[in-house]
Amino acid sequence: MMSKLLLLCFLFFLSCSHLLLSSSFSFSNSTKICPHGQALALLQFKQSFSIDNSSSSEYDEYGGTTSYPKTEYWKEGSDCCSWDGVSCDLVTGHVIELDLSCSWLSGTIHSNSTLFHFPHLQRLNLAFNNFSGSSISARFEFAPHGFDSLVQNLTKLQKLHLEDLCGCGLHGRFPENDIHLSKLELLDLWGNSNLSGNFPRFSENNSLIELYLSFTNFSGELPASIGNLKSLQTLYLFDCQFLGSIPASLENLTQITSLSLHGNHFSGKIPNVFYNLRNLISLYLPRNNFNGQIPPSIGNLTNLLVLDFSDNQLEGAIPTPLNSIVSFSVSHNKLSGEISPLICKPSSMGFLDLSHNNFGGMLPHCLGNFSKDLSVLNLQRNQFHGIIPQTFLKGNSIRTLDFNGNQLEGLVPRSLIICRELVVLDLGNNKINDTFPHWLGALPKLQVLVLRSNHFHGHIGFSKIKSPFMSLRIIDLAHNDFEGDLPKMYLRSLKAIMNINEGNMTREYMGYNNYKDSITVTIKGLEIEFVKILNTFTTIDFSSNKFQGVIPECIGNLNSLRGLNLSHNYLTGHIPLSFKNLKMLESLDLSSNKLSGRIPQELTSLTFLEVLKLSQNHLTGFIPQGNQFRTFENDSYYGNPGLCGFPLLKRCTTDEVLQPSQEIEAGFESGFDWKITLIGYGCGLVSGFSLGCLIFLSGKPEWLVWIIDKNIHKMIVRNKMSTHRRGTRRS
Repeated sequence: MMSKLLLLCFLFFLSCSHLLLSSSFSFSNSTKICPHGQALALLQFKQSFSIDNSSSSEYDEYGGTTSYPKTEYWKEGSDCCSWDGVSCDLVTGHVIELDLSCSWLSGTIHSNSTLFHFPHLQRLNLAFNNFSGSSISARFEFAPHGFDSLVQNLTKLQKLHLEDLCGCGLHGRFPENDIHLSKLELLDLWGNSNLSGNFPRFSENNSLIELYLSFTNFSGELPASIGNLKSLQTLYLFDCQFLGSIPASLENLTQITSLSLHGNHFSGKIPNVFYNLRNLISLYLPRNNFNGQIPPSIGNLTNLLVLDFSDNQLEGAIPTPLNSIVSFSVSHNKLSGEISPLICKPSSMGFLDLSHNNFGGMLPHCLGNFSKDLSVLNLQRNQFHGIIPQTFLKGNSIRTLDFNGNQLEGLVPRSLIICRELVVLDLGNNKINDTFPHWLGALPKLQVLVLRSNHFHGHIGFSKIKSPFMSLRIIDLAHNDFEGDLPKMYLRSLKAIMNINEGNMTREYMGYNNYKDSITVTIKGLEIEFVKILNTFTTIDFSSNKFQGVIPECIGNLNSLRGLNLSHNYLTGHIPLSFKNLKMLESLDLSSNKLSGRIPQELTSLTFLEVLKLSQNHLTGFIPQGNQFRTFENDSYYGNPGLCGFPLLKRCTTDEVLQPSQEIEAGFESGFDWKITLIGYGCGLVSGFSLGCLIFLSGKPEWLVWIIDKNIHKMIVRNKMSTHRRGTRRS
């Protein structure tokens, strides 16, 4: 009985399914969802553009995906709701969304375009196309009547994307009149650098949630009416031309989560308007002219993850970062006072930058171990004193530690050995008194080590590590008290400066997310701050120490080195011939040492060499000529009395002009060698005396006279030819 019942249910299910499938198939084939008028308008819009694959090339680079011509697949007679980039209402069939971003469109949009014939359109995305390729009009002009057409006809528009990253989109001036698109939730004009205007005016009856004006030429002050945007969650205005103060009506934006005003000309004090903005997650105000103190209402932002007030004129103390904070940057201001241990409260802090301020006092001991997520700790250019925090968490994420330009003393913390992710360690310009931290050679990712201008001392010595500092490519030990020989073992293991194939590398700047590492080095004779470090940059600076002995030949293996400074030491011996292998070298400073011998002619093959400093040594002989050596002036060589030739006024004698290889050749030609000559004199004296006795006793043999006459004739001829050659050289 049960089996019969199950069979009947199964047959009933099959019959119902067949009816449903049949009716569905019949409906889909007998009904055109897209209205004919809207399909025709889309085809006319398509025909007003040409297809050019370079129009969206910037998106391919920036967005990381492949663009393609969406409109090419729009065919007359087919359902436009199935066309790529078109979405329709499932009930009415009206076109409600057009996403033609990254579609290779090139041409001009006019105010009478059929684009405005879709009254039910809710979303419009024309980003990453080229509106300057048309031969009719140079650009899509955002004329007031054009925007009015959009406002009047697309009254249901919710999202409008007109962003542009290739600088070829909208231009002109944005309309000054109020925008009455009450359902508009998103307006994106990002990247239209030739589009100007004041901040858009929205009626009180608006639904705007996201507004992107970054990288445009919008200017003027923010109006008080910005407070009307009570639904606004995202406001991006960075890198525009806005100025003036921030209006107090900003406090009405109670729904806002992301606020970015950086890279403008805002001034005055940051208003104390954050009491009600409890939803704020990210707050970016850098690169403006704000002054005064950081407002205390920042402490109410309990959901804040990112705060960036860098590059302003802010003064006073910093507020204690909230527990929620992940990234905190107040660099390049005039902030002062001591740092409270409460700064270690945020247990998930990943980025802390207090650099370039006037902070003082001792560093809280907790700075090295309060967060396993901490990646960047930048405290450079302040007035901190005392010791560096000695404890770091095991398994930490630290990649950048920058304490440069303070008054820190004591030893380099041995616990740094557990910072396995460390890439940049900058302890320069402090008062650290220690020996060389050879144990840092075990850190597998360390690329930058700066110890300059401290009180490091002693021999660098050897390391028990098999291949120390294999990733190191920037090392600066200048202005310390290191002594002894240059460290051959370390120089041999700098694999990151050997055989770099830059053609296979992506040139990028070192850093973490939006943060870029910086460094101050002496290169090409100048102290230069690199606010960004290219991943191809390499340099070694051992200058102003007490190193002695000869320069190791193994430096010639560092064929990807760009800067080498060994000046102001006590180095002796010759300039190594292996330096000819440093084909990428741009700056070489060996000045103020005790080097002797000639300047190798082979150095003229270093065609990237821009700066050469060999002054204050004991070098002799002819200055090589050719390639870059023609560009060096007197100051490259002064203080070497034995040097001659251009650019010095001292002319070279014949012997000084001869290069080492020529001297060897000349020696073989003349057969002149003092040791051989003395032996020859001894042997000749005995032989001559014996031969003379023989001749005296036996008379004058004709065969001997013939041989002597012949050889005398040859010697006279050879001597005349040699005299002629020397005269030619002098002339």
